Amino acid sequence: MTAKLKLQYDKNRYPVIETERLVLRAFSLRDAPNVQKLAGDKDIALTTLLIPHPYEDGVAEEWIGKHQEEFKKEKSVIFAIVDHKQDFLIGSIGLTIDKESEKAELGYWIGKPYWNNGYCSEAAKAVLEYGFGILGLNRIYAHYLNRNPASGRVLQKIGLSYEGCLRQHIKKWDVFEDMIIYGILKTDLHSKRLKGDKKWL
Repeated sequence: MTAKLKLQYDKNRYPVIETERLVLRAFSLRDAPNVQKLAGDKDIALTTLLIPHPYEDGVAEEWIGKHQEEFKKEKSVIFAIVDHKQDFLIGSIGLTIDKESEKAELGYWIGKPYWNNGYCSEAAKAVLEYGFGILGLNRIYAHYLNRNPASGRVLQKIGLSYEGCLRQHIKKWDVFEDMIIYGILKTDLHSKRLKGDKKWL
């Protein structure tokens, strides 16, 4: 099912994207307690680069407070992933945008209670549609720690291609980590549609 993109790009109005089970919308401060609860799980911090642990009081509010301004500056768009019917928070997904080069980095996390339900793949596919279709990007890429193969499976499912391994590229919690890079071009997505890939029709 193709995501419903409700808005054309308007830097003064945060986008809303609907998928079969999810709504991707702006975070609000009322989400902060749930962000702290979900992102505060050590297993989330362990597999991401920027989420701190422990996740202190006020960190979620500070993070959410930056989103609107960063969106207006066309530097990033960060979505809350919420249940379509009950609006409970599942995780976060977004794009960090390099407008000059017409590319963006895809990043995401899913709360541990919601792992293995396909939510991340569903949300990521919708964000690819938004990035290419609304933002007019040429390239979207993502990276993940080599010891987090679940993230790699998400990227494979949504059509990104393996581009390489940066060996011991990151030092996290005193351990050097290999970084795996995946990417996709707008022309790749167009090619998938021409070939009748049902995921993208």
